[in-house]
Amino acid sequence: MDSTRIIEILAYSIPSLITGGVAYFLFISYFKDQQNTRKWLLQKDTLPAILPLRLQAYERITLLMERINPSQMMVRINPLSNDKVDYQNFVIAQIDQEFEHNLSQQIYVSEECWSIIMTAKNATIQMIRLATQNDKVTDADSLRAYVVSDFIEKPTPSSAALSFIKNEVGQLW
Repeated sequence: MDSTRIIEILAYSIPSLITGGVAYFLFISYFKDQQNTRKWLLQKDTLPAILPLRLQAYERITLLMERINPSQMMVRINPLSNDKVDYQNFVIAQIDQEFEHNLSQQIYVSEECWSIIMTAKNATIQMIRLATQNDKVTDADSLRAYVVSDFIEKPTPSSAALSFIKNEVGQLW
């Protein structure tokens, strides 16, 4: 093969390869655009159905945070006996029951929001356990009084979670 034949083959092949490469990239971008359009149309069609479910989930989680707010919970839940440990266990069982009742709501909220809700629940339980170990607390009634007075002075884990929930719901609009 002489060099003129090689140059002739290259003269025909290089433009063909360039044209093929450009066509390939155009087809890839076209198919990606079509896929994005289909996703957008699907989201547009499902948004009116999903938005009320998400708002309802946020409402239920807000109610959960209000119900496990220690100062409100201690007023609402009466002790079954005078023993502070029994009362602590009863209150923690009520918190767990409230939480388990709302477990399904996690599919409608962001992962970060659910993590903050779990943290608020666990922090509330921990604060009740710490209050039970306090020397000033001798019985169930003194535990109630201690927790209510303690949370009047400082913010509760529920209030921090509620603030985050409100911000997240505000981003839905």
